[in-house]
Amino acid sequence: MQVTTANKPLDRREFLQSATAFALSLSILRGSEAGATSTPGAKPLSGLYPIGETPFTADDKLDLDCLAAEVKFCNRGGVSGFVWPQIASGWSTLSEQERLDGAEALLAAGKGGKTAVVIGVQSIGADMATSLRFAKHAVDHGADAIISLPPEKASEQAMLEYYKTIGAATPLPFIVQSQGDMSVDVIVEMFNQIPTMKCVKDEAGNPLERITQIQQRTGNKLAVFAGNGVRTMIDEMRLGFSGYCPTTGLSDLYQSAFDLWHAGKRKEAFDMFGRILAFDSIQGAGQYILVARGVFKETTTHRATPGMGPRRQGKLEDAQKQVIRESLDEYLKPYLRA
Repeated sequence: MQVTTANKPLDRREFLQSATAFALSLSILRGSEAGATSTPGAKPLSGLYPIGETPFTADDKLDLDCLAAEVKFCNRGGVSGFVWPQIASGWSTLSEQERLDGAEALLAAGKGGKTAVVIGVQSIGADMATSLRFAKHAVDHGADAIISLPPEKASEQAMLEYYKTIGAATPLPFIVQSQGDMSVDVIVEMFNQIPTMKCVKDEAGNPLERITQIQQRTGNKLAVFAGNGVRTMIDEMRLGFSGYCPTTGLSDLYQSAFDLWHAGKRKEAFDMFGRILAFDSIQGAGQYILVARGVFKETTTHRATPGMGPRRQGKLEDAQKQVIRESLDEYLKPYLRA
């Protein structure tokens, strides 16, 4: 199917026809491409796995309806997965009960959908008993996989033992989050010693330089996900990253870029990613996008999260909200799936 001419961009009808035409082939591709891992009955660790944002009501209560709406949004948009709670979710500001309630709401909302729901099981102070409770709870409520950040300031041996314990606690596919100085050597050793470890979300060192080593030393059996805001997605796709973890608001467009690239339509994938970068350059776009797209409410709030900078701080003026809505409608609407 011809999607573009040499100088003609995709219009809405052509784009949707193209997306439908190669959906079946992509489902096969995702199970076989380098780094994509799948077990019988499991959803493949490939494609877009955005990190969920955590919405609160005006009186600082976890808004379970809006949280669940993120998973429904991802399902509508054909997004491969959804991860919560991690750094961009403000996980460290959540109580244990909020973590459990949020996981239950997400897993109930995602039941029967194609979007894999991944639950974070790290705990404050790397308290093993608490992390194991989160892991068991994820299994009991139907999670597709679990993920954990590493213990802070731990030696590599301590990280290895931590991840071995978590990985042995459930039969679910396990995603290891790398940070700081975590070496390729310890990631490979984890892969060799933890049968459930199927993926690493690599944010240590320079992931673009590390991926080839990880692929070669694990025989391409370990999926490698990109984080760090997915600002270098074209390079990441070229190098063979299996998955990508931006925030949720434009995850359907990221998924489109991924699908186009893996369908051999690399110019179109480049253009799609360019649309994402252009929209993200608008002041407040990332802060307001889930409201503008009807996932969150105008009254939704966020807790201040250490290390997240000004993104969650302050209040947008109505005029800037209108700029974001108009830009979304004028420039991105023809390409939105959700």
